[in-house]
Order: sequence, then C-alpha cells, then structure tokens
Amino acid sequence: MWTESELRRCVKHGRVEWRKHALERMLEREISRAEAIAVLTDGTIITAYPDDRPIPSALLANEGEPALHVVAALDADTSTCYIITVYRPDEEHFGPDLKTRKRT
Repeated sequence: MWTESELRRCVKHGRVEWRKHALERMLEREISRAEAIAVLTDGTIITAYPDDRPIPSALLANEGEPALHVVAALDADTSTCYIITVYRPDEEHFGPDLKTRKRT
C-alpha cells in the first residue's frame, strides 16, 4: 500500500488523472478541483483499501471546514494518482468527527 507522502509527490508533480465519475460528482456537488487537490496534499488517509483492483486506493479526509473526502488510487508503476470520487461526508454515514464510518 502506498503512503501519503508518495501520493503528495505525485500530486506535486502534476501526475493526477481525474476519473469521469469524480468529475461528474464534483460538478453535481459544487466541489472544485482545487478543493480536492487540497485534501490530497494536506489531508490524511482515514481508510486504506490495499486489495482494491486494479490498484490500491484510500479514502482521505481534510482537517478543515467544510469536511471533504477524496477516494484516490495510486499506481506505483507510473507514479500516477487517480481521483475516483469526491464528496462531503454526512453524519448519516459517518460519526460526529466525519471521519469514522458508522457501522450499518
């Protein structure tokens, strides 16, 4: 599984690919690319998905307001970060900290 520093290095060098799904959802939710990039550069991994295919991914969260989550995958072979989706978490699915997923 990759680390936050590896992800940040890819972002710093402009090696970011936006999935169509992410861009559609960002448009619907009025979330900018700059807001998503800020989560990648300043946020923390709150859930890792090392077994995701075709490449491992993770859920990252920002520390500020409004809360924002980004699901990203990193291809270590090409040093490319893929933005899978971006959304604002809610207390229906997450605890009061907006980082701890509620059990269903």
